[in-house]
Amino acid sequence: MNAGGAHVTVLLKEAVEALSVRAGGVYLDATFGRGGHSRAILAGLGEAGRLLALDRDPMAIAAGRVLEDSRFTLLHRPFSELSEGAVEAGMTGFDGILFDLGVSSPQLDDGGRGFSFRHDAPLDMRMDTTRGETAAEWLARAETREITEVIRNYGEERFAFQIAKKVVAARAERPVTTTGEFAALVREAVRTREPGQDPATRSFQALRIHVNQELEQLALALPRALDLLNPGGRLVVISFHSLEDRIVKRFMRDAAAPADALPRNLPLRADQLPKPRLRLLGRAIKPSDAEVAANPRARSAVMRVAEKI
Repeated sequence: MNAGGAHVTVLLKEAVEALSVRAGGVYLDATFGRGGHSRAILAGLGEAGRLLALDRDPMAIAAGRVLEDSRFTLLHRPFSELSEGAVEAGMTGFDGILFDLGVSSPQLDDGGRGFSFRHDAPLDMRMDTTRGETAAEWLARAETREITEVIRNYGEERFAFQIAKKVVAARAERPVTTTGEFAALVREAVRTREPGQDPATRSFQALRIHVNQELEQLALALPRALDLLNPGGRLVVISFHSLEDRIVKRFMRDAAAPADALPRNLPLRADQLPKPRLRLLGRAIKPSDAEVAANPRARSAVMRVAEKI
């Protein structure tokens, strides 16, 4: 992503290198976006190679239609449905699976999508605009406790309760239906904030994560991705905030050392212990200073890589 309207793929070179793309391999780009990673993967494939890409955003699917390549299949599905997508595409296993999580620049910069407080627009926030409840619809029915929990847990916002009370009081007079209205209520409730950060930032992130069930989708997708990987296949995940990265880190760690989860002193021989399913490859990778300078939205990115044993 970048701060303008065009999408700049974060950690492009590093992610494709981590996948270790082979000419005849089969790969899955679980988050097509605007196709930066997919195009780079296709460039490394030979005639026998195949790439499946998924995205839940209809605008991303529309943008991907220009990518005409017989080796490439693009499906309108959330990444939690990667198993169903693989069946639909007729693929039984992958040599590499890539997740580039979070929200894209086109989603943030399209005022009509309701992701950003920089545009006064309908408070939608759905990545898939064809289904589900909008942020405005959820705010219209959620109780103070629910709003508090979402903003506190997903936004790590210490003024979550005050924000929730403001929203509930305001909607008693008229519905909160636009990004401008919601942002104004948050700013009234947040008494202090870090220099340079808009008081509404954390709450907008929290509402977006909740509306799209982003953390739940990720928790569902990771074990399914591991099941679909061929032996030696790579799992590459780029996350953009600590809640996502925590899920990825724990999943990879546990899959790399499942015996640690067993009760101590369990009477099992070494050959009876469950074998690790993943091997961790290197440490977490972050964008270089040069990439962050060119694309400030890359600054929070963290990439983790593991290989199926």
